[in-house]
Amino acid sequence: MGKFWLGLARRVFYPLTGLLARTSVTGLHNIPAEGPALLVFNHVSHLDPVFDAVTVHRSARVPRFLAKHTLWNVPVLRNVLVGVEQIPVYRGTADAQKSLRDAHQAMEKGKVIVIYPDGTITKDPDGWPMTPKVGIARLALGHDVPVIPVARWGTRDIYDQYNKKFRPFPRKTVRFRFGEPLDLSAYRGREINNQLLREVTDLAMHRVRDLLGEIREEQPPAEYYSPVRKGSHGKS
Repeated sequence: MGKFWLGLARRVFYPLTGLLARTSVTGLHNIPAEGPALLVFNHVSHLDPVFDAVTVHRSARVPRFLAKHTLWNVPVLRNVLVGVEQIPVYRGTADAQKSLRDAHQAMEKGKVIVIYPDGTITKDPDGWPMTPKVGIARLALGHDVPVIPVARWGTRDIYDQYNKKFRPFPRKTVRFRFGEPLDLSAYRGREINNQLLREVTDLAMHRVRDLLGEIREEQPPAEYYSPVRKGSHGKS
C-alpha cells in the first residue's frame, strides 16, 4: 500500500508543481543515494512541503517530513501520509516528544528526514528564518548521518499565507540550493546540554540562511527574526 500511495502522490504533486512554477535546483547530488540523512530547510509557505518533496524525490529518495498532526484528520490525505510514512508532530501536547522519537527511528532505518527548524512558516516580513528550535540538533547529534542545509525561495510568491495571497500567474520560479553536509565532528562525543544544542542548531541554520542569501542575491540579516519583537530581528 505504501507504493500505491507514493505513486498517487507522485501523480498529483509532480504535475501540480510543474503547473505552478519552474524549478531550478543546484547541489541535489549532496543527498546520499542511500542511507539516512537529515535535510534542514527554511520555511516560507504552505507550498514548501509539496515542492520540497518533489525535489528530494527527484534524487530517488523518499523524504519523511515532520508535519502537524492535524493533517492526519483530513480524509484521503491521512491515507497518503500514513502510506508514505510521514511523521506527525504533536505540538503542545503530552505526545510532543513522540515526533522526535519517530524521526530518530526513521533515520535508524536509513530514511531521509526533512525538518524546518523555524517550527512554522517564518513571520519575518522579508522571509528570512526565525530563531530555530533545537530539535534539529537533537536529531543531528543522535545519529552520525549527513546533515544537509537547504534553502528554497519562490514558493511565497505563489502562496503567501499571512497576507492571504494566491498568485499562480504569471508562472513563477522556485529555486533550491542544497549545501554540502555540515562538519559536526567538533560537536560529536561532547556532553549534550542546552549550549551544545544551540551551537549546533545555529551552525545549521546559519548555513541555510547563507544559502538563502545566495539564491536571493541579498545579504542575510545578522540576527534571526523573533515574532515577539515585531519590526526587528531577534537575537541570533
